Amino acid sequence: MRYEEFTIEGKHAVIEAFRSGKTIDKIFIQDGCKDGPMETIKREAKKRDCIIRFVTKERLNQMSGTGKHQGVIAYAAAYEYAQVEDILKIAEEKGEPPFVILLDSIEDPHNLGAIIRTANLAGAHGVIIPKNRAAGLTGAVARASAGALNYTPVAKVTNLTKTMEELKKRGLWFICADMDGTPMYQLDLKGPIGLVIGSEGEGVGRMVKKSCDFVASIPMKGNIDSLNASVAAGVLAYEIVRQRML
Repeated sequence: MRYEEFTIEGKHAVIEAFRSGKTIDKIFIQDGCKDGPMETIKREAKKRDCIIRFVTKERLNQMSGTGKHQGVIAYAAAYEYAQVEDILKIAEEKGEPPFVILLDSIEDPHNLGAIIRTANLAGAHGVIIPKNRAAGLTGAVARASAGALNYTPVAKVTNLTKTMEELKKRGLWFICADMDGTPMYQLDLKGPIGLVIGSEGEGVGRMVKKSCDFVASIPMKGNIDSLNASVAAGVLAYEIVRQRML
């Protein structure tokens, strides 16, 4: 299956994308552009809580595939985002305790796609990503997911920590991956659970980690001390699967 990368260039094309209901992940606007159509784009972006980045004309020229960006380039999602409530509803319909994977600052689309693939195969009911500092649902993510994006819902939230606190009220508890944590085999990973995975470089952010109930480490026997984020997600997700099967 071929997935299209939704890059939209030009003022009127971006305005029409908003009007047609397309999900726009980010908009890059040339510094200093303040004409009527550009103000409309900014207004629509703010109304939809869309990320706006102001960049130089040179940067837009580098990003442009057509050379006719008119001072604005938008990145639209290749797939629609779900709501967190949709993920919980899937768990309820299956009669299973919720199993959700939350990603903190995963910006590599291949990692995101691979984690969505793992989430599907491990029986997770959905994936939650933050609005900022995160890859969106691009064609590259869809390809890396090997089709799993068709079946596993992905929700985008403004504040990951706030979302976790709200889910705690619904009975979920959270575990994050960190090399300084308790060995994962010593933790009870059954029940309604949210698995939090951070970026390879920085790991899980301080506030997100503070909101977690437990910190799990993966046993390491080699000469380096970290796994690729998608591999770490797979290892921990399947420990959750193993314990649920007991």
